[in-house]
Amino acid sequence: MKKLVAGNWKMNKTNGESYLLSREIIAGLTEKEFLKCDVVLCPPFTSLASVHSVIKESEVRLGAQNMHYKEDGAFTGEISGRMLVASGCDYVILGHSERRQFFYETDHLINLKIKKAISDKLIPIICVGETLEQRESGVYEKVVDEQVTLCLKEITKDDIEKILIAYEPVWAIGTGKTATPEQANSMHKKIREALANLFGEEISSKIRILYGGSVNDKNAKELFSQSDIYGGLIGGASLKPESFINIIKNT
Repeated sequence: MKKLVAGNWKMNKTNGESYLLSREIIAGLTEKEFLKCDVVLCPPFTSLASVHSVIKESEVRLGAQNMHYKEDGAFTGEISGRMLVASGCDYVILGHSERRQFFYETDHLINLKIKKAISDKLIPIICVGETLEQRESGVYEKVVDEQVTLCLKEITKDDIEKILIAYEPVWAIGTGKTATPEQANSMHKKIREALANLFGEEISSKIRILYGGSVNDKNAKELFSQSDIYGGLIGGASLKPESFINIIKNT
C-alpha cells in the first residue's frame, strides 16, 4: 500500500501564513515523493480556501481538522461536511485526542461524524490512542480496541475501505516523547487485528494505519519502515516546511 503523510496544523497559522507555508511545502516536493506517498494538508478552517488555492493543481490534497455530524442547522461555531467539500477538502480528521480531551468527544459522537463524512464523500482519518495512565496500567490494548470497535459501529464493509486509522498515543503528542518503532508497530498490529475481527482479514489488510505522536524528520524513517505503519499524522513538524518535506521523503 502507498503510504500517506498528513500535516495537522491544529490552531496555528493565519490565512496569509498558511498560504506561504503551503507554497513552501509544494515547492519542496517532486514527482518522486508522490509516487510513494500521498500528502494531505489540514490547516485551520479559516485557511482552507487559501491553502486550496495553492495546492489545487498539485497532487497534495486538502483536509480539515473536524466537522459536525449534521448537514446544517443552528450549531453556532460548527462546520458541516458539505462546507468542507465546497472548500476543496477530500479528507477530515475525526476523534483527535485533543478533541476527546478538551471538547469531551465520545466514541459515539465520533461514530456519527464518521458516518456523515462518508456520506459527504470525505475520507475520515480516525484517531485512536491511549493515555499514559492507561498504558502504565496495562489496559492500553483494551482501550484502543474499544475505541476502534465503537467508532466503527455500523460502518459497512464497503465504507471501511474509505477510512484511515491514525494511532496516536496521547502521551506522545506534543510532548517530545515517541513510542519506539516496535511499540508503535505492535499497536498497529493490534488495531489491524481489531479491524479483522470487525470486517475480516482481507479488508483489514487494505486499511492504512498511520502513526501520530511527535513524528519528526529524525525518527520518521525508522517508524515508517515498520511492517504495519503506513504513514503518519504529523503535528508540530508539519509547521516547518523543511522538516515536513523530509518526513515525506523518508516514507
